[in-house]
Amino acid sequence: MSGSPSSSSASEDEDEGIDSYRKGGYHAVRIGDSFSGGRYIAQRKLGWGEFSTVWLAYDTRSSEFVALKIQKSAPQFAQAALHEIEVLSAIADGDPSNSKYVVRLIDHFKHTGPNGQHSCMVLEFLGDSLLRLVKYNRYKGLELDKVRDICKCILIGLDYLHRELGIIHTDLKLENVLLLSTINATQDPIRSGTPPILERPEGIPNGGATMNIIEKKLKQRARRAAARISGRRASMGGVGGGAKTNRSLDGIDLKCKVVDFGSACWADKQFAQEIQTRQYRSPEVILQSGYSFSADMWSFACIAFELATGEMMFTPKGGQGFSEDEDHLAMMMELLGKIPRKIANGGARSKDYFDRYGDLKRIRRLKYGSLEKLLIDKFRFSETDALEFAKFLCPLLDFEPENRPTAQQCSQHPWLNITSQNQTEVKSESGLEKVNVGMRNLQMKAGK
Repeated sequence: MSGSPSSSSASEDEDEGIDSYRKGGYHAVRIGDSFSGGRYIAQRKLGWGEFSTVWLAYDTRSSEFVALKIQKSAPQFAQAALHEIEVLSAIADGDPSNSKYVVRLIDHFKHTGPNGQHSCMVLEFLGDSLLRLVKYNRYKGLELDKVRDICKCILIGLDYLHRELGIIHTDLKLENVLLLSTINATQDPIRSGTPPILERPEGIPNGGATMNIIEKKLKQRARRAAARISGRRASMGGVGGGAKTNRSLDGIDLKCKVVDFGSACWADKQFAQEIQTRQYRSPEVILQSGYSFSADMWSFACIAFELATGEMMFTPKGGQGFSEDEDHLAMMMELLGKIPRKIANGGARSKDYFDRYGDLKRIRRLKYGSLEKLLIDKFRFSETDALEFAKFLCPLLDFEPENRPTAQQCSQHPWLNITSQNQTEVKSESGLEKVNVGMRNLQMKAGK
């Protein structure tokens, strides 16, 4: 889980480890702890990341629940926090109406604790990540209408970041897009009607929080080990091997926001060559041939595919005699066609993977297919749905970054409005049917 303001339970993922609660590391938080002169009061832990932990907090000034992100205290983490605050401040300043589907920074301050001084960010409280939504849906593809609704929100956010602010997110993935509300209403402090905790519960001595954390982690590990054992038994033909039923997503608000700007950059002020999480990484980043806003658009296409199918588009692995990067490039070509030679040979790392003819050096036999065929054969899309969805995705997956549509152009794509067109057609057919019925009735009366 990233250090974004997600409401997903931290216990669902590997924990952050008690060893990181030391000088330069995380700040140990107890329920009821207050921050920023008593303004924010910790309610419960939401998640954690490599750089920070995130807590649900109550803002006593605004009487609202917020997400409190507490950075590790070592200098490099403090520096990263300064950068993220700079980016988030620009985002908030440019969107006073909070309508651009990008997470909103409310406040920031420093907090001194036993492990050092921690940079803290206060962000609006949001719901579960898209990864949590896909898991909740048992890794089945979402209905395409729902995928469209989510894509529209992400594209509004990307268009704002790219066109108005000049910011590249650089790490778009399911974990970094959060629903506006929680899937489970009981996890939402507002919808569940949970009263805020305004003071530390009695009976927790100083240092007790650390012991509680250790005990909790041990119990979580024991539960996970037991779950893995029972899972193996089920896969070996034991109890519980039956097919799982689909869960309904009806009633879940699919409006969402782009979050986690810890590695974002301005297009004219880049500071990292290797960006993006592996499965969402664009070819130009692998080849180190320079990147811009179009790298985010590649990641966006990977997100859309994953929402619609329940599976990642690319899951490369290193093998005997070839690297993970080379496997990734091979997978791209098998699905999208051969990389043009000028692109294949145009990066600082091109010679590591390609010969001068634009062929991979170590993976020679590729099985070429197409996105449309994959959608039909593996994911059982109808031919019409596969064709229309592939038409939407393929331009975003162009090997030439300059050819990819911008977020603004992508938001105008016909695929995003197929539902409304179909509804119009249905209404038209329905009106035509009424006319035909009326005509038949008139003919029947005339025939009497």
